Amino acid sequence: MRRAKYAVKLSEEERAMLVALTRKHSAKQSIVRRARIILMSDEGMWNQHIATALSVENHVVTTWTKRWHDMADKPIQERLEDLPRPGAPDKFTPEQLCRIIALACEKPEEHGRPISDWTSRELASEAVKQGIVGSISPTHVGRILKKTMCSRTSSDIG
Repeated sequence: MRRAKYAVKLSEEERAMLVALTRKHSAKQSIVRRARIILMSDEGMWNQHIATALSVENHVVTTWTKRWHDMADKPIQERLEDLPRPGAPDKFTPEQLCRIIALACEKPEEHGRPISDWTSRELASEAVKQGIVGSISPTHVGRILKKTMCSRTSSDIG
């Protein structure tokens, strides 16, 4: 067994803040676990013992002690947060999504549509017509609505 590759030495202020964070009932458990990793590493515990005590893999302990070192100039909370994930940014804003959902909850007849229930194709068309979005596929509209389960949509959406 080895001691932590990235030994942690906390100041009294950092230790107090991490301990307070672990006792905060509203804190996300992933953040609390990371704070405990840092606290246990500061106490001189071996990585394997920390991993066993917290029911995580050894590499998780190394990841968070390394991050603690690499981000030493950042605030404590930021050091314990996930890094931004790769991938394309969302194409639609939360406001646009809400407006599409609200549109789906209205009657198609109110918008001059000669149908009794929305289809994903009709909703996509109406969202573009109203300027809610520049373009959107019927499939994407279906995915949005499947998450919300709006009662005025037809069963073929999704």
